[in-house]
Amino acid sequence: MALELQMLGWAVVIGLVHLIWAAAAAQPQRGLKWNVGPRDTPVVLTGMAGRLERAFANFRETFPLFAAAVLVAYLGGRLGMLSAHGAVLYVGARAIYIFLYAFGVPVARSLAWLASLIGIGLILAALVI
Repeated sequence: MALELQMLGWAVVIGLVHLIWAAAAAQPQRGLKWNVGPRDTPVVLTGMAGRLERAFANFRETFPLFAAAVLVAYLGGRLGMLSAHGAVLYVGARAIYIFLYAFGVPVARSLAWLASLIGIGLILAALVI
């Protein structure tokens, strides 16, 4: 299996980690009544729970772009060094990002986010070079 497709699989795992960790951290603040109810009244999360919720929202913004880029590169026969490095960079940066955001590390978190976007850019570059 192509490395880029393996990285796509690992990105899905990272998404599941985001989902489960954010939900678990939010549970004490939202409570069971909110979770099983209609969720009409939003609960503003604070602390790590809020940061994990925002980190997951950020992941949901970039993951579709990454997935589309990988699939287009794969289907278009454009896999190579650029796409492989881009996929590894995206997945590695996103894996680090969740921890940096969860624990409130400001500058490094932004650099990890930037690295993940550069990873997507490398995959896109493979489509045109």
